[in-house]
Amino acid sequence: MRLSTRIISLAALLLLGCVTWPAATPEAALKFEFADVHASPEPAVRTGQFMRNSQVRNGRYQIHTASLLDLLRFAWGYDFDNILGGPASLGVRRFEIGARVANDTPPETLKLMLRTLLQDRFALKVHEDTKQMPGYALSAGKKPNLKEADGSGDTGCRIVRPEAQSTGVVAVNGQAVATGPSMLIHYACGNMTMEAFATGLRGMIGSGVGTSFVKNETGLQGKWNFDMRWSMRFNANTDGESVTASEAIEKQLGLKLEPRAVATPVLVVESVNNDPSPNPPGTAEALPPIPPPSAFEVADIRPTDPDFRGASFRIQNGRFTVEGMPMMFLVSRGLDALNNNQIAGLPSDVNGLRFNINAKLPADVDPDIDIVSMGPLLRNLLIDRFRLKYHTEERPQTVYTLTAAKPKMKKANPASRTGCRTNPGPPGSPNGTAVMTCQNTSMAELAMQLLETSQQIVWPVQDGTGLEGGWDFNLTFSRLAGMNVGGGRGGEAAVNGGQAGVAAEPDGGVTVFDAVEKQLGLKLEAGKRPMPMYVIDHIESKPTEN
Repeated sequence: MRLSTRIISLAALLLLGCVTWPAATPEAALKFEFADVHASPEPAVRTGQFMRNSQVRNGRYQIHTASLLDLLRFAWGYDFDNILGGPASLGVRRFEIGARVANDTPPETLKLMLRTLLQDRFALKVHEDTKQMPGYALSAGKKPNLKEADGSGDTGCRIVRPEAQSTGVVAVNGQAVATGPSMLIHYACGNMTMEAFATGLRGMIGSGVGTSFVKNETGLQGKWNFDMRWSMRFNANTDGESVTASEAIEKQLGLKLEPRAVATPVLVVESVNNDPSPNPPGTAEALPPIPPPSAFEVADIRPTDPDFRGASFRIQNGRFTVEGMPMMFLVSRGLDALNNNQIAGLPSDVNGLRFNINAKLPADVDPDIDIVSMGPLLRNLLIDRFRLKYHTEERPQTVYTLTAAKPKMKKANPASRTGCRTNPGPPGSPNGTAVMTCQNTSMAELAMQLLETSQQIVWPVQDGTGLEGGWDFNLTFSRLAGMNVGGGRGGEAAVNGGQAGVAAEPDGGVTVFDAVEKQLGLKLEAGKRPMPMYVIDHIESKPTEN
């Protein structure tokens, strides 16, 4: 259940990759009236920090926990791997930005304003270029199996629920996605140019291209209608033959998707300051602190129909909607727990109860509030409607320490970019395979990344290696090997028949423990130490009346 911290929508990344900037605007219109910029507070446990930005409300625009790399990606529309140069810490330090701006400011203009802010406050200098980089080429076979579009209907690719009874439901970005036999996902695409399809592959679940640039070399003009079905890559519960995205594209569409070096647009950072210049006079008065929300305006809570299959958890357009979620999930999210192991004392007869919630956010709250900030609202709802009472204490738990056995990593160039990226394994890998690529990364940072990346590890990892400085390495392992799917704090948790925590079938995937030892020459050694726990003193099995 690491839903709150790990998941970044691939669809959002897609949109950021194809921004069209408006014509030049007078300089004054491209600046925020006031902008507060300061370092983000460092939480006690750094779990899944990522950039969060809000809609403009009441003349205010907010960006949270954003690194300079995040801000460059957002303002210029380049993927992380296509932003080159800059200091090693470009993606490490994180900042809070609050700006005063007109409510009707278009999103494209906000990004241009952010460019100006980065130039003014961080002395940023960049230029755009093209470079040969690993990616994919989409080309046409001898007989493309596409139907020419007549211009009617929606434009884009959408997921279609299978006609036959699905074999399972997978929660992706908080929404339930039904899948057909062999965990096939069905995309129906309409009025699509090949250029848009190539770009869109990065945002399609199970495509396997990650955020790599896909170059359109089909030579096909116009717009097309077509359907594709391929197997979900991150779920091991498959029956029958598995179909990769590249196989589906070739056999079903008559096209080819091949990995190779392609000319890729890049953004080159010439220079930037690690620290912003001070806020101008009057900023504190223009941007007073925003009090956090404490309660929903109204909330309807009902038991889930026993015949309902699947689960969903949405925050959208001022509404918080839950369908079929177990009480353990609601309590864990309300208390912002790292994992289910951090919750003790929840009665067994309450633990598995499932509920539907339809709640309205307060009028002064961003209608697309992030899931982390939702915690206090959900916690207070549980206190009010389920009479939740709890206390915190420390109890011994099994945790891991990262130690050095026979290190096999490469010492990094201190000037190289610091950070880790995790992408799906290459075609043919066991289901759930992930590849973590780290550059100039310290062992303390690796310890933190293991909590973020592997759902087999549920508590923060201590660094006991004694290895100093930064290191370059790759780590390939299965997110699913030797564990129950859906037991973490976030990520793409499988929910079969509405029951979270269904055991994954063994498929040859390597556990993170074996991968760390065999590939990096390190060890994850288990031990006991006190960890903070939420102890449930009381909770009702039925909510108070709506």
